Amino acid sequence: MEDYVLFYLCGTAKIGHLGLHTSLHDNSFFECNCAIPQLFGVSMEKKIIFEDEQIRAIYLQGSSETLVLSFGDLITRAKGTSINAEKSLSKYDFNVIGIMPKQKSWYPESSMLALFEVLKPYLEQYSSIVGYGGSMGGYAVVKYAKLLKMTRAVAFVPQYSIDPEDVEDRRYSDFYDVELNRDMHIKSEDISSECEYIIVYDPYFENDRENYLKIKPLIPHLHTLNLPYSGHDAISVLASSALLNDFIRHPFDQTYFYKQMREVKKNNKFYYRNVIARLLGTHNEALGKILKSTDLQLDGSFFDNNLKQMITRILLTNKRVDEQDLMKLGISVNFPIEKKEQLQDYFGNFLVFNVITQKIESYSQQVIDINSKYLCAIQVKATGLTFIDLNKEDYFLAMNDRQVIKLFKQNDALSLDMSPIITKKYPEFYILSYKNLNLGSDLFGTCKFDYDSFEDNVKFILA
Repeated sequence: MEDYVLFYLCGTAKIGHLGLHTSLHDNSFFECNCAIPQLFGVSMEKKIIFEDEQIRAIYLQGSSETLVLSFGDLITRAKGTSINAEKSLSKYDFNVIGIMPKQKSWYPESSMLALFEVLKPYLEQYSSIVGYGGSMGGYAVVKYAKLLKMTRAVAFVPQYSIDPEDVEDRRYSDFYDVELNRDMHIKSEDISSECEYIIVYDPYFENDRENYLKIKPLIPHLHTLNLPYSGHDAISVLASSALLNDFIRHPFDQTYFYKQMREVKKNNKFYYRNVIARLLGTHNEALGKILKSTDLQLDGSFFDNNLKQMITRILLTNKRVDEQDLMKLGISVNFPIEKKEQLQDYFGNFLVFNVITQKIESYSQQVIDINSKYLCAIQVKATGLTFIDLNKEDYFLAMNDRQVIKLFKQNDALSLDMSPIITKKYPEFYILSYKNLNLGSDLFGTCKFDYDSFEDNVKFILA
């Protein structure tokens, strides 16, 4: 995967040949004591040109006609002479000044003013300066675009402020320092009429939308690119060297940028995780089609257990599930099953053990018929252990207090934390119990041991 895109500034270089290439993931760092290049053709290594308690600035020469000021974010803070998004920037041989935060302090004005005095001789060499960044770095791009003489400022999911007096957003309020960040919000006097501003954000993500709506009125000439269902992960979703290069160099064209963004996000796992989480429960049919049609190859830890359960319910309910569907979602199945006679719940669905989610659930007969490989009937017997049949061998179900179900062969010993799930036969219905709790189902097929009474939804009958 390409390295993550964060913050940059770029311009048209008037001097210099810059040629050092280093990887963002290269942990070997070095410094040199070269002066600012005053002659054409001088080649430089990376060196620290400014540092205080809050930020560090590193200069890296390239051969392009662009200067990039690359701002780190809350996660990618200062480490040696590492520069944020260095791999992508080096690929296009940009001249770079990496501005990396040493603290989670949102680029305080005092540090940025001191940095500007050092940057003046660098900035004077370029007629075009573009800022590009996200989150804490996005805030800095918008806030200091005028100070740093940017001609383009591209900010991903920027904050307007982290001062709890300024915004309802409390994600970063713990980092607010009244001494460092007093009066930190973006103001109209921070905005340059000569700078082109582009903001990329998810209009459905409430916290980022609040910050965007406070910034928007300050910039009459603002360009906005929406990235729905990306949450605060816009930078990760659009991680691409080519797209970074476009944001720095390509003239703004909304149609062009949306096309490039679509090409990047459609192959991005972060994007689909956000889409899945967003669509669950409201647009399940559409989500089922996405999961079936998209060529994902995820590992087993990409989705947590609850999300896996919801995803497999959608697949089982809307589409026939096959091995390929489950493998590309990182969901493994340990054993095949055969369809058996089932108990019917109050809502007309049938009780099964789902070997994908390892849960007791209920489904319509149609869903069970087309997914019988994964849905195992609860065996209907007299009062006693609750059994299922796997590979022509009986297993009984046991559970612990965290409602984790395990399968045991008939003569296996239980572990100390497990208790068997008991099927109880009454004259007109069956009950499944764990200790003093009865299993109940709901209209959506979710089953939980949450009931200590004999309500209608805990009674199961033979079909």
